[in-house]
Amino acid sequence: MEDILEVYTRPRDPARPLVCLDEATKQLVKETRTPIPMEPGRPARVDYEYERRGTANLFMIFAPLEGWRHVKVTERHAAEDYAKILKELSDVHFPQAEKILLVQDNLNTHCPASLYRTFLPEEARRLVERFEWHFTPKHGSWLDMAETELSVLSSQCLNRRIPEKETLAAEVQAWQEYRNKHNATANWQFRTQDARIKLKRLYPAI
Repeated sequence: MEDILEVYTRPRDPARPLVCLDEATKQLVKETRTPIPMEPGRPARVDYEYERRGTANLFMIFAPLEGWRHVKVTERHAAEDYAKILKELSDVHFPQAEKILLVQDNLNTHCPASLYRTFLPEEARRLVERFEWHFTPKHGSWLDMAETELSVLSSQCLNRRIPEKETLAAEVQAWQEYRNKHNATANWQFRTQDARIKLKRLYPAI
């Protein structure tokens, strides 16, 4: 926990950008009856029945000090998908960075081994060296700011029925562009000293 909190206190350095990564699943749902649009004095009405159309995965890449985020919609969240996201992060979004400070949770695929499962050893090693790896503690994924940004995405964009992956990707793209245009950042206030007081029970008794 303190490792993550220390990373968050570092000043912005364009050569070593801070990037948080998380992922979430969205169930795709199709209406079985045409919703009744809202009218003056009456809210929109949606039938309780629906048709399940599978799920889609969303990778959230969030650089809080840059006010930038990128959401990738995929069909799965396997090790190969994760590895390709890291390659895109390294070579497309931050190709000039000396090192990318990567904060993520402890999901079993969120590790350097996923790169070796996907790419040749030389390429995997190159990508591993592009990142400074930081992991949230077990049961502490709330420390990952990308999780907070996913919560914003969910409340502003995903809190309704979306029938297919293409529509989901288009909606997420529009949300992403709006947030980036307005340079929406994160105001992280929780510091190490706060943790040692508020979460004292988590520390060993000496």
